[in-house]
Amino acid sequence: MQMELYVALIGMVSSLILGVVVSGYFCFQAGIKHRIKSAEAQFESAEKEAARIVEEAGEKAESLKKTALVEAKDEIYAMRSNAEKDIQRMKNEAEKELKERRGEVSRSERRIAQKEENLDKKTDKMEKLEEQLHQKHKKADEKIAEAEQLKAGQMDILERISGFTQEQAKEHLLEMLDSELNHEKALKISVYEQKMKDECDERAREYISLAIARLAADTVSEMAVSVVAIPNDEMKGRIIGREGRNIRALETLTGVDLIIDDTPEAITLSCFDHVRREIARIALERLIQDGRIHPARIEETVEKARKEVELRIKQEGERAVLETNVNGLNHELVRLIGRLKYRTSFRQNVLNHSIEVAHLAGIMASELGVDPALARRAGLLHDIGKSLDHEIEGSHVQIGVDVCKKYKENPEVIHAIEAHHGDVECRTVIACLVQAADAISAARPAARSENYENYIKRLEKLEEICNSYSGVDKSYAIQAGREVRIMVKPEHITDDDMKVLARDIAKRIEDEMEYPGQIKVNLIRESRMIEYAK
Repeated sequence: MQMELYVALIGMVSSLILGVVVSGYFCFQAGIKHRIKSAEAQFESAEKEAARIVEEAGEKAESLKKTALVEAKDEIYAMRSNAEKDIQRMKNEAEKELKERRGEVSRSERRIAQKEENLDKKTDKMEKLEEQLHQKHKKADEKIAEAEQLKAGQMDILERISGFTQEQAKEHLLEMLDSELNHEKALKISVYEQKMKDECDERAREYISLAIARLAADTVSEMAVSVVAIPNDEMKGRIIGREGRNIRALETLTGVDLIIDDTPEAITLSCFDHVRREIARIALERLIQDGRIHPARIEETVEKARKEVELRIKQEGERAVLETNVNGLNHELVRLIGRLKYRTSFRQNVLNHSIEVAHLAGIMASELGVDPALARRAGLLHDIGKSLDHEIEGSHVQIGVDVCKKYKENPEVIHAIEAHHGDVECRTVIACLVQAADAISAARPAARSENYENYIKRLEKLEEICNSYSGVDKSYAIQAGREVRIMVKPEHITDDDMKVLARDIAKRIEDEMEYPGQIKVNLIRESRMIEYAK
């Protein structure tokens, strides 16, 4: 029963669903047809609207076209009118300019015609002047010929009157002219030298006096020997030792000669090397104080003395560098500077001389506006070669140059060392200052001395140079060779010739002699008239 109910219920539901589906389908078809009809109606109305819009656009375009044509015609008309006006204005301007040009041409033609007329007149005038000048030349030639005849006649008369031929008269005039030229030359030399001397003396006096005033150096005089005092003469025998072994050991170790003579309570040490002599002096004094004198003790004492001297050399070098305010020197150069403490030149201590030169050069460099530090450096090192000239062959100048080049010293300093004795020409102000400072330090009183033989030779050479000139009667070297007085023959040497002769003698002395400071050349000419009253 229930089964039949279920079947009947299912059949009803199926019938209901089928009816709903069928009714939905018909409704859908009816909707589609309605939409198609609505779309066709809207499309038809849109076509009508588009046609209307197209028609209105055509009417509006036609109207705009007509308006544009009218405006273009008006603009073309205006442009044509303006162009005609411009053409007319340009035509008027061209006619005006042409008229002005024609006026200028006509004026130029009138000026040219006037100039041609003036030129013709000038040409005629020049022709007349040339003709007159030709006549004058002709008359001048005639007068010149006449003057030559008169001159020849006068020359004959003059030759007869004077007793000179023409050639002799020329020679006489040339002699007179030569005498006048010598006089003029002597005057000019005198004026120029006096002017230069006054200016240079004033400036040099100012610089040198300032430098010397600011520098006070002690004068040191040393000899080639040292004397060691001993307490008694018995010590001499102990120093000599058995069969001379002590003195031989001391001389061998130090390289110094010990002179034990009759001088009471003194022993003399002799050696050209001041360093070795100083080592021997210190060692001998300590041996005398100690009292133990034998070869082993001598060797030990000499070694200690050598170390002490080396330390003193180093200290002296550092003192010199500090005193002169020279910085950056190689330590080996400082040691060589210290060795100069035990080196003399003409009895002048070379270390003190080098310090003095450094100060002088630095002061003068400051006054001249040159680098004073470089000048002091060159002055301190200028005689560095003298610390090695007993060990290395060659002049102390070349040794110093080589040593400074080895330790990469400043090229200006090397040049100053090379030029301080005139071996090469000075190329820098520093070199000139070092040369001048060296001469000042060496030439001041008591700075140096020389042996008697060299002194006599220098004076004889000075007098020999002066006596070699023609017209010199006698010459005398005075003031230790710093002045030479020359007596000239008055009949051979005139006052004007004296100036030239003095200059020549001074130049030859500079070229051929070596001397400290300067030499004054003093020429004397006198005429003596002798008459006897009877």
